[in-house]
Order: sequence, then structure tokens, then C-alpha cells
Amino acid sequence: MSSEFALYGYFRSSAAFRARIALNLKGIEPELRFIHLLRNGGEQHTPEYKALNPQELIPALVHDGHTITQSLAIIEYLNEIVPEPPLLPKDAYGRARCRELAYAVACDIHPVNNLRVGQYIKRTFKTQDEDVFSWQRHWITVGFDALEKTLASSPDTGKFCHGDTPTIADICLIPQAANARRVKLEINAWPAIARIEAHALAHPAFDAALPKNQPDAE
Repeated sequence: MSSEFALYGYFRSSAAFRARIALNLKGIEPELRFIHLLRNGGEQHTPEYKALNPQELIPALVHDGHTITQSLAIIEYLNEIVPEPPLLPKDAYGRARCRELAYAVACDIHPVNNLRVGQYIKRTFKTQDEDVFSWQRHWITVGFDALEKTLASSPDTGKFCHGDTPTIADICLIPQAANARRVKLEINAWPAIARIEAHALAHPAFDAALPKNQPDAE
């Protein structure tokens, strides 16, 4: 199965981090193809990669002659073609709750904090790195405050975001927690998130996906 998959990614990208976790949970070892997001203006903007993904974003998963972009689509695709272990609960409410938590990160927190937004802010408003970090800290805090309340108040929260096995919710949360640490936010300010993160990072699939453990890590 390993030779059938190729993952285009970058060690520090949280979206690629999500895809790596999902692949690890499914026991898939893809061929890794590295796209450096900063070198030479960003390798995601090369004609070769743009032909693969016109959005010029990572990750991209190539499998069986098809290219799949968007990390959430990749995660759901992997869950359909390799059903075990499942990344979504069996019941409709459980699936909705896990998607709700995942989307809160992937659709609301991450997009306003990713690399191209930071680059636009610096370029347009002539700001410094610390100004961008302040922006990122603000929006992560807004998002994590809400997530903390949701997780801490629900009986459905277990060792992971939903119950005691990892789901798409954890696959999105853990990379965002890594982003928070990178901009010097203290995760212990959100006890439920911190507890879930600690439990997840004890799982080999999450640990192996960490940015520092990637071959292209700098």
C-alpha cells in the first residue's frame, strides 16, 4: 500500500501535519515529497506544483492516479478507503460533533493564521514578525477559548475530543496546539485542550507526525 500513496507536504504546515496523523493512524506509509513553503519564494508557487494543485497550498495526496487536496478531504478519503480504525464515530450525532470540532479549527482558526495571511499582513501593512504573531495569538485565543468551553462541558469528551479514541477532531486540534506553542501561547491556559494534547502525543501516530520528526525538519 505504501507505494500507492504520495504526500506533498512541509514539516511545519499544520494542514500537512493533519494528513500525516491520518495516514499514520491508518497504517499507510506514503512516499513523502517535500514542498518548502519559504525557499525561493515558496516552492508551492512553482509551475510544477501549481499544475498539481492550482490553489498552491499543501498538502496534496496522490493515490491511484488521483490528486486530493484540502486536508479534511484527504482525511475523509482515507477514512473511506481504509475503514479501520475509524476516524469518525458510528452514530450521526457523534460524527457531527467531531466534524464541528474539526471545522472550528480548520475553518475558523487556521485560515486566518496561516503563512499566506501572515505574509500578506507584513507586505501590505509594513509590519514585523511580532505583529503577525500578535495577530495569530489573538485568533488562536478566541478559537481555543470557545473550544475549551465546548470540550470541558461535554460528557462526550473523553481522553480524546470525542470518547477515548482519536477522531478527525483530534487530528485537527493537535497541529493547531503546535501552532499555538510556536507563537508562544501557553497551552495550559486551556486545561481540557492541554489534557487531550498530552494524551494524543503519547500515541505513536501523533508523535511520528510531529514537525520535529519529519525528514525535512529544519
